Formats: sequence, structure tokens, C-alpha cells
Amino acid sequence: MPELPEVETVRRGLAPAMEGARLARLELNRPDLRFPLPENFAEAVAGRRIVSLGRRAKYLLIDLENDLTVIAHLGMSGSFRIEDETLGEFHHSRSKDGKHDHVIFHLEREERLVKVIYNDPRRFGFMHLSKRSELDLYPAFAELGPEPTGNALDADYLATRFAGKAQPLKSTLLDQKVIAGLGNIYVCEALWRSHLSPERAAGTIVTKTGKPNKELLLLNESIREVIADAIAAGGSSLRDHIQTDGSLGYFQHSFSVYDQEGKPCRTAGCGGTVARITQAGRSTFYCPSCQK
Repeated sequence: MPELPEVETVRRGLAPAMEGARLARLELNRPDLRFPLPENFAEAVAGRRIVSLGRRAKYLLIDLENDLTVIAHLGMSGSFRIEDETLGEFHHSRSKDGKHDHVIFHLEREERLVKVIYNDPRRFGFMHLSKRSELDLYPAFAELGPEPTGNALDADYLATRFAGKAQPLKSTLLDQKVIAGLGNIYVCEALWRSHLSPERAAGTIVTKTGKPNKELLLLNESIREVIADAIAAGGSSLRDHIQTDGSLGYFQHSFSVYDQEGKPCRTAGCGGTVARITQAGRSTFYCPSCQK
């Protein structure tokens, strides 16, 4: 499933085509994806101008005029492609099979007709509608923690969430109530960068007075850096993730521990070997030698 950097890459790829355009017509080729599409979906959005494209955690937000937002989740195989009838056709998706083109945004932009097509072979993705002013009440957003790209995430905040916790760092960081949108790949990479074991209790990197210690300061910095690096690289192309310009994200070539089981640790002077363990049913990759 695409993680935050992949969804942010999609947002940035779609923004030039969609922001400021008028949504002339929404074409729905089936009544449902993972869930039923919103009632009167096409009628509700037709004719509205797209104000901006945003993101919350792993969700894409298409903000329309008059306080309406389309909330889109890519699921396992969902993707978008852009077809511009003036400049020619460009494929920007994981799948080009038209039978999986389920939702088509027909846009009017500077006298050009543009199509933005949502394609989803497995149909694990979904789209919902919400008032922009009520997004904080949307069930998936109601208890989300701060974004790893925003100023709200800092070591002092993490100290308040980690204090007294016996829960392992890995599972604590994957808790969306602690940090929104942080997934398995980037938790593994951030823990490696900060030399912390995924099995270590979260409360052990907080002082007795509830302040972040040096290890937590480094972890906070590592989380922000690994997300920034992944976004800059266009995300990670595992299985079928492709950017909206048709190219592969290439952060997977920078993985230091994720999916690197049995390979030498990249930490200078370590000499250890990357191992894989299972935590809460998910694979965790780390170096037992330098992550303590």
C-alpha cells in the first residue's frame, strides 16, 4: 500500500493539471470501489472549480469551491493518469488497462480539455465527499497525530507520547494517533538512522522528567529526514507504485535496512548484518549490532 511519500508524490504530480481547473463532468464507470461511491457524487461536484490538492496522512484531498472536498485513498493498486487532449496523451498510472478506469475527472483548463483518470484493478481504493470545514470530523482524521512533514512534530511532542510506554518503538511509531501517515518502510529506515532497536520500549528514550533525551532528538530528526528524502526521490517503487509522470520512484535504491535481510549494515564501522523479525504480524528490518 502506498505510504505518505508516495501519496505526496501523486499529489504533486496531479496539482499542475487539476488546481484551478473546472470540473466539467465526473464520469463514474461503476457504482463502487472498496466502498460505494458517494450518493449523487457526479452531480455534487460537476461545474465546481478545483481550488487545491492537499494530503492528510495517506489520503489525497481534492478541494473544490463552496466548501467541498473529495477524499481519495489509493488502496493497494489505485493510481491516476492524466490525458491532455491538446498536448497529447500521457500515461501516468500503474495500470493502463481501460477496463479498470473507474472514475474520470473531465476538466476544463485554459481552453484545454484534460482528463484525470482513476484506475484501480483491485478496487481497494475509495473516494468519499466531505465539507472542507468538517474534515477534522471525518472518521479517519478525527484522532490522527501530526504530519511528519509539519512543524507540529518535534521531540517535545514525541516525549509526551512516549513517556511511560513499554510498547516497542516500532509499533508506537506506526500508531497513526502518534504520527499521521508514517508507515512500515520509513519507520524501519528512521530507526536505523537513529541507531535505535525497533524492540526497545518507547519510554526508555524519555527522561524521568518527561523530556526527550539525545536519542529521541535524533529519532525525531531521522523521521523528518527520511520522509523528506523519500519525497524528493519520488517515493519507493515496490511492486506497482509509479509516479504521475510515468516514472518509477527510486527511494527503494536507498533502503539501508528495509528488505535488506542478510546484507551488511551500512553504518560506518558497524560490521553487522541486517536481520528481519516479525512485530504485530509485520516484517521489521534492522541491524542488531548497531541498533540498541
